Amino acid sequence: MSEHRPSGRPSSRGVLVTGASRGVGAAVAGAFAAMGDRVVVHHRGEASRERAQTVLDGLEGSGHARVAGDLSDPDAVRALADAAVAALGRVDVLVNNAAMIVAPETGSASRRGDHALEETSYEDWVRVWERTLATNLLGPANLTWCVARHMLATPPAEGVPVGRIVNVGSRGAYRGEPDIPAYGASKAALHAFGQSMAQRLGRHGIAVTSVAPGFIATEMAGYALDGPGGDAVRAQSPFGRVATPEEVAGAVCALASPGAEWASGAVLDFNGASHLR
Repeated sequence: MSEHRPSGRPSSRGVLVTGASRGVGAAVAGAFAAMGDRVVVHHRGEASRERAQTVLDGLEGSGHARVAGDLSDPDAVRALADAAVAALGRVDVLVNNAAMIVAPETGSASRRGDHALEETSYEDWVRVWERTLATNLLGPANLTWCVARHMLATPPAEGVPVGRIVNVGSRGAYRGEPDIPAYGASKAALHAFGQSMAQRLGRHGIAVTSVAPGFIATEMAGYALDGPGGDAVRAQSPFGRVATPEEVAGAVCALASPGAEWASGAVLDFNGASHLR
């Protein structure tokens, strides 16, 4: 599914942001659009269509589009990449932001998607891991293949780098996620994948980086920030708060900038000194 608005200025970059119907993805889409870039707002399906359309309608400038697709489906990933190319002409920047925390269907009475080993049935354990990795790791890997091959086949506009790929990972990849281990593992693997691609694609002029945020003030983190433990979560940082989506978006835009090539391979800790390594 795609909805397109008329093309913007030719010198602007084409940017594909996955999971852009809310939270960090919506903020990233808005930040790129504010810089004059043309953005494809990706969302998963019909349930997020209205939110994604609201994000699209609120973007500055023109040349933006909305495209739906389930990242856990390889065919849908290829279709998403094709639709983004059709809408933008060229994808200059890919932001692999979309991710999910999968909730067990049975065998766990814990909050959100907790699947602690002692409290989760084997059937739920297997299902959670398969669904989490399919969306959070295989989806970005497959989309990176599609978009990077497109970047190599289609020359960029004058003055625009061959490509920038930014993965949105997590502090949990290093700090550990004992209640949601599949999510933490998927993000650790995403960081490693990004570094492998940085070495593979650097020879072609494509820089690949990752940002690893801690807690962010989004709907996804509401379970932890709004409850009785919210103050303890905020106290993890010496600043006494968590990040805003706009702050994470600023970091993503900086890593995707034309002058950030030498950051390729880096994983940016972005957690307000709440976890140091």
